[in-house]
Amino acid sequence: MSTGAAIVVLLLLAVLAANLPWATERIAFVWPARGRGKREWIRLLEWGVMFVLIVLAGAGLEYRTQGELQSQGWEFWVIALCLFAVFAMPGFIYRHDLRRRLRRRRRRSNA
Repeated sequence: MSTGAAIVVLLLLAVLAANLPWATERIAFVWPARGRGKREWIRLLEWGVMFVLIVLAGAGLEYRTQGELQSQGWEFWVIALCLFAVFAMPGFIYRHDLRRRLRRRRRRSNA
């Protein structure tokens, strides 16, 4: 796999992974949540785990395409975390704002 293709695959995986915690009501994407659904701290914990998995996937792709891992400073990790947060915004907005508005609109149209 070329370096350009690896970057595109990693970015697509990152966008998907960043939005998954807000797209499902299952805990760890396996167990159904009891009661009122998944709590926000569980979603944030899942989001953090997904960030770590994407970092590991990125390290694996870097090692596979370049044969070694480059050392990164703290600035790289802050930017990576912020970029992952930006990738998560569509799922977060859908979960906390857009979904309610769509439900209200649907109720108004049915009434």
